[in-house]
Amino acid sequence: MKKILPYIAISIAASLWGLIAIFVRGLKESGLNEMEIVMIRVSFATVFLLIIGFTRYRNSLKIDIRKIHLFVGTGVLSILFFNWCYFTAINMMNISFAVILLYTSPAFVTILSFLFLKESLHAKKIIAVVGTIIGCILIAGVQSNDTSSITLAGVIIGLGAGLGYALYSIFGKIALRHYEPFTVTLYTFLVATVALLPFSGIWSKISILLDPTVLLYSVGLGLLPTVVAYFLYTWGLEKTESSIASVIATVEPIVATLVGLIIYSETIGGIQIVGSLLILISVIIVNLPKRGKGLAASENIKKAPIQ
Repeated sequence: MKKILPYIAISIAASLWGLIAIFVRGLKESGLNEMEIVMIRVSFATVFLLIIGFTRYRNSLKIDIRKIHLFVGTGVLSILFFNWCYFTAINMMNISFAVILLYTSPAFVTILSFLFLKESLHAKKIIAVVGTIIGCILIAGVQSNDTSSITLAGVIIGLGAGLGYALYSIFGKIALRHYEPFTVTLYTFLVATVALLPFSGIWSKISILLDPTVLLYSVGLGLLPTVVAYFLYTWGLEKTESSIASVIATVEPIVATLVGLIIYSETIGGIQIVGSLLILISVIIVNLPKRGKGLAASENIKKAPIQ
């Protein structure tokens, strides 16, 4: 039983990520825009992380202020950009396609790591990148008759979510050379909150935020698919190989698809399903360990649970 507990934890974390659309669409229907929803997520997550930090990780709270630029990279250039693109995509198209486009991040990581971190670009990575590109073309090239038909703008914004998530892998990898994962996560959300606060316009929506339903969605978004999912995924990742964890995490688009089908009565075309499967297969391929070797520990950040 102990051997499968990490797998269960990772599956639950991925399932919680798959439920994000419920909170995002609930807040959107309450009159909040995507940037305000991003502000809600990062600020509530920051509060929860600070409480956890002061009660359990006090030794991980101190940083060198001269390295604050590391968290500008993870918090502003990645988290804020990624969340805005992802939440916008969720509200523009089928939930399943928004999350699948998010899963293009390993392809972006492969390219960015090759360009900026000088990591090798072998055949397996190239195949995965090509598969991801073809999958995106299949998703984008099919027209639908329902109200959530795919548009070029929606696909570009969805790919922006994948790029933003990939940027966390680049900036986060550098930050992890100096700090523990909890420290990186806490200051990522803290810097994101401080940076967005003056521009989010959230103060003009105080009356909406005080509504019990909106408050429930807000707490749920900051807690369940953010803080709780992070700790479950991290705990599971510490006890299993990162490649296995990444494959198990593909539960996320499955849950997201079910949410779209069951709760929002969304429809999916056959060619779009093929494109989605192609992207998921590419994710699995790029995360398979090399023959006779496990993935290096430094690769773990590529699967960092900052979703």
